[in-house]
Formats: sequence, structure tokens, C-alpha cells
Amino acid sequence: MLLVPTTESPLIEDFLQQLWQESATSRHTLSAYGSDLRHFALFLTKEGTGLGLLQAQPQHVEAYLAERVDHHYSARSTSRLLSALRRFYNWLQQSGQRQDHPLAQTLNPKLGRSLPKTLSEAEVEALLQAPDLSEAIGLRDKAMLEVLYAAGLRVSELVGLTLRQLNLRQGVLLVQGKGRKERLVPIGEEAMDWLQRYLREARPELLRQPGEVLFPSSRGQQMTRQTFWHRIKFYAKVAGIQSPLSPHTLRHAFATHLLNHGADLRVVQLLLGHSDLSTTQIYTHIAQARLQDLHQQHHPRG
Repeated sequence: MLLVPTTESPLIEDFLQQLWQESATSRHTLSAYGSDLRHFALFLTKEGTGLGLLQAQPQHVEAYLAERVDHHYSARSTSRLLSALRRFYNWLQQSGQRQDHPLAQTLNPKLGRSLPKTLSEAEVEALLQAPDLSEAIGLRDKAMLEVLYAAGLRVSELVGLTLRQLNLRQGVLLVQGKGRKERLVPIGEEAMDWLQRYLREARPELLRQPGEVLFPSSRGQQMTRQTFWHRIKFYAKVAGIQSPLSPHTLRHAFATHLLNHGADLRVVQLLLGHSDLSTTQIYTHIAQARLQDLHQQHHPRG
């Protein structure tokens, strides 16, 4: 954690605690907001203004944004920073700790529509075939990849799964997503078969003491999302996949492939756990290529 002036840390922590209690903000967002506020507090200290977060003025926000431009921060990163600062200073106003708002005149940077990085169905198949099934860890990773793709989970949702969230009889997962919102997701026969084999043959070997975590690490504990992201990159290399990857690559592939095969957009929205349909609609831009191919193949003037 960044070292910030001792007067600032309690203020930041009080804000994050209030945000968590009132809006059920996810842990990842809280962590990101905390980091953004600490960096801004350090900037104020470095600039020698003698001011803290409570006293920062619009010119200090503008100076900090200018420094970020010099260091080539992305528009998306800066947009998140401004979101954190706005919510922080809104909270200061509402709690009576400050009368004015230093971001009242600050505009968000324009964000271009960035398409999620995804894989073809052949690339996904190669990735799913990459783990070494002769080892317990390989069988675990095989089951994790199958579930990740079959259910369209976030990596953080996958590594946090417990036995209680799995219903083998009905073939569904009870997933806890952002803001602790729950959704039921079917996982299909293929993933179910690998899950059952993993539970029989590999999990008892990896789980050194009784526990609820569905996919334990080699130490018998809950795996971090960073660890499994490294596992995905390793298997992509084994499979010879050249396409750029992100931690959400299989989630994006799940959504895109469903739409390619005719799934309704609102169904995909429910499966992904998106509260806003517009978030899901970005996948239609990827699926558009398949629609164009179908039109060319089957329309008399294609």
C-alpha cells in the first residue's frame, strides 16, 4: 500500500467504508478508488502545497490531470480516477466536511468504444485441451477453464467459488458478482463432466484439509485471480495461441460465441450478470462479422 500522510489515511478509509455500506461497491472498485485517492494525496504532498485532500482546489486537480497526461495514462484510467474523486468529494459535501466541490467544472475524457479481445472457437478449443490431465493441478485447471468458458464467469468469480455454490444435480452455479449480486448460471454437460472428474480425482489431493473452496491452489487455499491469469497465459502459450489475451478473454469468447449461434442479447446479459443491457451490446459489434458472412453466403445479393 502507498504511504500517504497520516492525516489522509483515516479519511480515505472512512470514505471507502461508507461507500461499501451504502452501495455494495465491489472489492475491486474499492481497492481501485483507494489507490486513486492515495496517489492524489501523494501528489499534493509532492507539490508542496501544504494542503491535503480536504483542502484541494480545482487547480490542483487540473495539475494532477496534466501530470497524468505527461505520463501517458489512458483515458479510461483517468476516467476512473475522476469517478473516484467525484464520489469522494460528494461524500465530503454530504457529510458536512466541505462546502465546495473541486471537480465541479472538470469534464471526463472522451472514451472510444474498445472492443473486448476474444478468441475464435478453434482457439478456445485448443486452450481447453492444453492442461496436462495426468497431474492433479492440470485436471483442476482443465475443469476451471471449462467452467470459465461454459459459464462466462469473471476470473475473480471463478476463483472465489465454493462447493455450496455448485449444484451438480441441476448443473448450475450460484455466482456472486459485482456488488455481491447473485445469479444462477448453467454450466452445460461438458463442463459438468470435467467438474465431476476433478472433484473425484484431483480436489482431494489438492485440498490438504477440509474446506469449502471449489478450486484450491497447490497450497490447498483459495487461488488468487492473478495466479489463475498466469495459468491462462501459460496454457495459451502451450496451445500456440498468438491472439492477445486478457483475464476476461474466455468471458468475452463466451458472450461472442453465444451471440454468433443465435442467443438472445438479454439472455446473454443475464448470464454475464450485467445490470445494463448497453454493457452487453458491445459484443454485438464482434458478432457482426459472422452476420456479414452469413449474409454473403445466403442472401441472393450478398
